[in-house]
Amino acid sequence: SMMSPVVLALLIVVFVAAIISYGLHQNRWGHWYGLVERHALVFTILALVAILIGGAVEIIPTIIQSNKVPLEITDEMIAEDPSLAETAKWLQKPYSPLELAGRDIYVSEGCYLCHSQMIRPFRHEVLRYGEYSRLEESLLDHPFQWGSKRTGPDLARVGGKYDNLWHYLHLMDPRSTSPASNMPTYTHFKTGTVDPAVMTGRMRALRKLGTPYSDEDIALAEQRFMSQGQLIADYLADKDVNIQPDSKMAAVIAYLQRLGRGPQPVAAEPTETALGQ
Repeated sequence: SMMSPVVLALLIVVFVAAIISYGLHQNRWGHWYGLVERHALVFTILALVAILIGGAVEIIPTIIQSNKVPLEITDEMIAEDPSLAETAKWLQKPYSPLELAGRDIYVSEGCYLCHSQMIRPFRHEVLRYGEYSRLEESLLDHPFQWGSKRTGPDLARVGGKYDNLWHYLHLMDPRSTSPASNMPTYTHFKTGTVDPAVMTGRMRALRKLGTPYSDEDIALAEQRFMSQGQLIADYLADKDVNIQPDSKMAAVIAYLQRLGRGPQPVAAEPTETALGQ
């Protein structure tokens, strides 16, 4: 914007003026500094003012910027502004009810403490994990899962890298798939369950935070939760593994398989028989 150079120039002028003023009145500055140190109330007020200014500088731009980032990009919007095509490529789509439940479990178990979800723009990271992460990919994450520590690998693009059986085995016994892993077992995911009914309220709350869930998405939350869970349960059943569609295991697997990818099927595709053909 045109304001940025002007503001920057003013800041430079103020900074230079402050340095000159300090040089001319060094002794006087020492007097004022000592005065502030001797009066706790004055020191507290000035510190509070500094904190408020610093907070405003950090918070206000993010609020203004968030209002300018579209949560949905249509073909009509791209036709009017072709530059949105690249943003649309990476723009995060809302999680399905089952994926959202899996994400909540992921957060509650502290998985983010050992796994990041932010591929940095370095050659060695791109070669190992895939395309570096974009801000648009975390637009709907509350809170975001970038992370700052990698006891385990980055998971930003783990979706589709392994099949559902691999994730099941890894969560039940990490050493069975990764012999050197020091990850704890999560056998309770198999027996623990998630109440699909809670996802309706969860999605309503996220809609208030800006996630573009439609009325239909919320109305069908329980149905889609169970149908997507059944897809995962059926896949594992073919591998001689039995889990419940509303289990924590199904939810976490759904979430992991979503990472780095767009929306996944929440129900089986209609067959010719089902269509009466």
